Parts: sequence; C-alpha cells; structure tokens
Amino acid sequence: MTLDNIKQEINKANSIILLTHENPDGDAIGSSLAFHLALKEYGKESDVVIPDYPKTYSFLPGAEEIKTEGRQETYDLAIALDCADIKRLNGFASYFENAKTRIMIDHHSKNTMFGDVNYVNPVAPACSQILITVLGYMGIEINKEIGTCILAGIITDTGGFKYSSVTAETFEFVSELLGKGINVSNIYRRVLEIKTRPNFELTKIAMNRLEFLENGRITFTYITKEDLEKVEAQTGDYEGIVEMGRGIEGVEVSVFLREEDNGFKASLRSNDYVNVADVCLMFGGGGHIKAAGCNLQGNVEQVKTKIVNEIKKYLK
Repeated sequence: MTLDNIKQEINKANSIILLTHENPDGDAIGSSLAFHLALKEYGKESDVVIPDYPKTYSFLPGAEEIKTEGRQETYDLAIALDCADIKRLNGFASYFENAKTRIMIDHHSKNTMFGDVNYVNPVAPACSQILITVLGYMGIEINKEIGTCILAGIITDTGGFKYSSVTAETFEFVSELLGKGINVSNIYRRVLEIKTRPNFELTKIAMNRLEFLENGRITFTYITKEDLEKVEAQTGDYEGIVEMGRGIEGVEVSVFLREEDNGFKASLRSNDYVNVADVCLMFGGGGHIKAAGCNLQGNVEQVKTKIVNEIKKYLK
C-alpha cells in the first residue's frame, strides 16, 4: 500500500528534503510547509527548499524556516509535493535524483510518476488536501499551524472554494479547522484578496491590453519584462491576473502571457469544457483541466498565434 510505503520510508530516513515546483503558488508552499511542520510533530527534521516565492505567503507558520538550497548534496529521502514533472522541481531536480529514496505526492492528472513511491490523487482539488489523508494515516494530528498551511493551499487551488473540483471533504476539513479556532476568513483574505501595489499596477496594464478573440470566447493579454521593472514587481506580483479574463461573460478560455528571459510564460484558465492542460501539453507544459501553463519562445504576436490556434481546436 502506497501510504504504508510512505510511512516506512519516512521512518527509515535520517535526512529529509522537501521540494516543490518552480514559480510556487499557495498550494505548493502550503503543502510543503504543512508537511515540514507535520514531520516535526512526528519527530523528524526536514529541509524545505523553495528558492523564491511570493511574499504573500510569508505569514504561514514555518515560512521563516524555508531554505533557498539544501544543506547537503545527498539526502536519505526526498519528497516532491504538488509537482507533476521532475523538470519543474525548481531547478533542484538533482536533490531528488540523488536521494536514496524518492517520494512524490501530487494531484495533477498529467503526473509523470517520477518517484520511487508515487501517491497521486487527480480528483483532489489541491495537493494540500491530499495531506489530510497522508497525515491521518501516519497518526499526525493536524494542529492549528499545519491546518493553516493546508487551508492556504486549498484556498489557492480552489480559487476560494469556487472551482468544481471542491469536494465534500474540503468543507468537512474547513469545518474542523473552524472548530480548532483557525480564522478561515483571515487566511482567505490574505491569500486571495490583499494585493500588492505592483500587482495592482500590473493588473491595470494587462486590463488595458485585454483582447477578445473568437467571438469573445477567448481573452488574451500580456505583460512584458519592461512592465515588471517599471512597477518594481517581485516574485508572485503577477499572480491572479489570468483570472480577470475568465470572469467575463461568454469567455471560455483566458490567456495571460508574462515575458521572461527566453520567451513567455503562458497561463491559461477555462470555464466549462476546454481542457487547458491538453492545450499546454502541446507546448511541453501542463496542469489541470481548467488551469494550466507552459513556456513558449517568440515575440508576443508569435506566441499569441500559437496558443490561440491550439485553443481553437477545442472550442465548440
């Protein structure tokens, strides 16, 4: 049984490293910190390595213990959380590859099963929610600190409980947290509603560039490196902009591009029927049915044409 394997490997390990995907979101950070804190409760120390992350999540318990790199080259056990492909492990795939044993816990449907032990539940709305089962099996109580981290991950990946991936277990867990005195509304506000000034400025720029394509079924917008520099953006200040297009009546797919050194990072969101993970898979990316991303080379118009032409194949 996979859960039994996970417990056995954790019991055996003297050194553990926790890793997650590049450009980490709230689920990646929340699940990593939740597992780090849970291992402490279990009597195991771990290094949680996240080189760079949005400071929005710096309020989470354990965030001050996040490391930018591992303390050693080889660990007894490496655990990857919320990561579908080893290529996305924040440039630190070597820690995972060099570990004596490798565990992967995830919820992406396109997961490549790159661990020695793989625990994937594609029905779960967030990797953080999967940890409820894992920690329960290990006999670790979800205290206020661990629960706060898990909740931040769930809120992020469900868009504040609004996506269809939300399950009955999600609300049962939230109810338990309320009973433990966790301020759910405060976490919701800090994760989803409070915007940095650079994020607000970038949102204005992206809104002014927003285009409606394919009879209003696709929205497209972008920001450049120059925009990012102009507003003095930090990691994560561009998060959430892609949601702007999805909320417009008649839109099925929202496309948001962010310029990087070697092209553009594309973020896609869909409403009803387009599987944007399949769209992104065509460009070496992936994600979820209604939320996915990929990287493309070229200028804005070239990338726009590639993405839109692929989306058009899925439109009804």
